[in-house]
Amino acid sequence: MIQPSLFDQPPQGISLSEFNSRIERVLNGDASLFNQWVIAETSDLRLNRSGHCYTELIEKDSRGETVAKISAAIWAGNYSKLYHKFLNATGQVLATGMKVMVNVSVSYHRLFGMKVVINDIDPNYTMGDMARQRQEIINRLTQEGIIDMNKQLPWPEVPQRIAIISADGAAGYGDFMNQLHRNSYGLQFYTCLFNAVMQGAQTVPTVLAALDRINTHLELFDCVVIIRGGGATSELNSFDNYDLAANVAQFPLPVIVGIGHERDVTVLDSVAAMPVKTPTAAAEWLIQRGTDALAHLNELQEAVTTAVRETVGQAREQLAYFTSMIPAAARRILDTNRIRLDNNARAIPLAVTNLVSTQRTRLDRAAERVGEAVTRAMQREQQRLQALDDKATLLSPVNTLRRGYSLVMRDGKCVTSSDQLQPGDHINVQFAAGTADASVTTVTN
Repeated sequence: MIQPSLFDQPPQGISLSEFNSRIERVLNGDASLFNQWVIAETSDLRLNRSGHCYTELIEKDSRGETVAKISAAIWAGNYSKLYHKFLNATGQVLATGMKVMVNVSVSYHRLFGMKVVINDIDPNYTMGDMARQRQEIINRLTQEGIIDMNKQLPWPEVPQRIAIISADGAAGYGDFMNQLHRNSYGLQFYTCLFNAVMQGAQTVPTVLAALDRINTHLELFDCVVIIRGGGATSELNSFDNYDLAANVAQFPLPVIVGIGHERDVTVLDSVAAMPVKTPTAAAEWLIQRGTDALAHLNELQEAVTTAVRETVGQAREQLAYFTSMIPAAARRILDTNRIRLDNNARAIPLAVTNLVSTQRTRLDRAAERVGEAVTRAMQREQQRLQALDDKATLLSPVNTLRRGYSLVMRDGKCVTSSDQLQPGDHINVQFAAGTADASVTTVTN
């Protein structure tokens, strides 16, 4: 390593402020870094006590990895204007995680460093991105063939056993219960609340958990109601969630969704069997089902009453008519039956004679057939007995011996195999004519 000489000239440096001034001149002098529209996503957005809004603008790739990031600020004097502009257009408060198009300028100060200042914001871009995300979920549900599954479920004639998913104590839940249980028609509904968080990061997991609990007791309910009262539109973002929408679309009970205000539309509205605008509208729909059923019952009651009255009136008229006709009809019946009785009395002897003659003929024919059958049966039996006798004669032991066979006996028992004999045994051999005694000398098996 070469050591510097004491006589070498040291490098000439500049001050840090001069260096920063050079950066300031470069950055602040580049027109392309001022009033430039930039597309990014907000991150870690916060408002300090002075009214300034600080955030990070980030860009992510298709895998969700951050590929660019820069700090940005909206100064207090401009923040209120941009806040209301964005809220009035989108119905949402500018928050972390939003896709935005902002007009920015680079500001560099030699003491405070570089800062990107947000001058303006285009709410239409954010609205389009939200609508795009919502449409992507709807398209996916459609492609998977599940978007209309809940709509196709049959409704009970009068759904009265209601499983409710909402936040206990929420105004929307209270409005629904008051409207439902205090209806002017006296309709009875049986409700059970499955408590869930209805805004924020816990909305999706708690609503899914409530659906799972209901699914274990399906036999207790006619339908499910998911309700949430009004509020900022940004608070309804959780209901534009694929997992939640897919669960509702495939739920085995019909689902009523009443979330937000009249203007609010979420993905759940696209998959539910009955989307309504508000919690109160959900209660009104259930009440309307009941009143429609009552009206139908009243119509049936009036129809039955009218039919009964008409039937009774006609029956009375017929009864009066029949009452007046009974004497004449009775006389006609008696005269007719008397004539038929006389005719039958005259016809009986001839009918009996014909019947006896017919039966006698049938009896004679039957006797002839019985005799013939007995004769044929006896002939068949005689032929069978003769055949058996011939077979017995042919197979008798005597005839077998006559054909040259012999019968070997030992100790009075027939010998059928050489295994029954041993050398030295005495045996008796029978022939067709005579017998012979012998002694066994050799046995071959």
